[in-house]
Amino acid sequence: MILPIYVYGSSVLKKETEEIDSTYPDLQTFIADMFDTMAHSGGIGLAAPQAGKSIRIFVLDADAFAKDNPELANYRKVFINPLILERAGEKVCYNEGCLSFPKLHEDVYRESRVRVQYFDENFEKHDEWFDGIVARIIQHEYDHLEGILFVERLSPIRRKLIASKLKRITKGDFSASYKTKL
Repeated sequence: MILPIYVYGSSVLKKETEEIDSTYPDLQTFIADMFDTMAHSGGIGLAAPQAGKSIRIFVLDADAFAKDNPELANYRKVFINPLILERAGEKVCYNEGCLSFPKLHEDVYRESRVRVQYFDENFEKHDEWFDGIVARIIQHEYDHLEGILFVERLSPIRRKLIASKLKRITKGDFSASYKTKL
């Protein structure tokens, strides 16, 4: 099922998320719905708060980067109760977007490597290092679980320059090719 994407101004995007366990109701259905919603919306990552739930889970699909990175073909992952243990490497700038900010893209600096402890969709525990674009997607989605939005990673001057765009989003004055919710 395609879920609506909660956009900037929705209180769920700023709420503290809660850990879940394998008994979380309809978890596998929710994971499938998150992947469907992300694909339908043209996203590469989606966190539960963006789908209206304050729980610690996000999904990613890095297949869009497979042309330049063949190892990312069909690269899909589920992160349940993730914890970033370490960030390493130089901070790299990349023009990020976010489904919760329709048609808004901004340059964001993030570390090039992260070590993450998480459970997958079968509740198997992992402790792994991720690099490059996957590390960036993880950090972006992890921020959602912490109630941090990518625009908060911008300089105060840049945030001031996009303030009117942000205000329009909170008022519903935007267009998106996918279902949204304020």
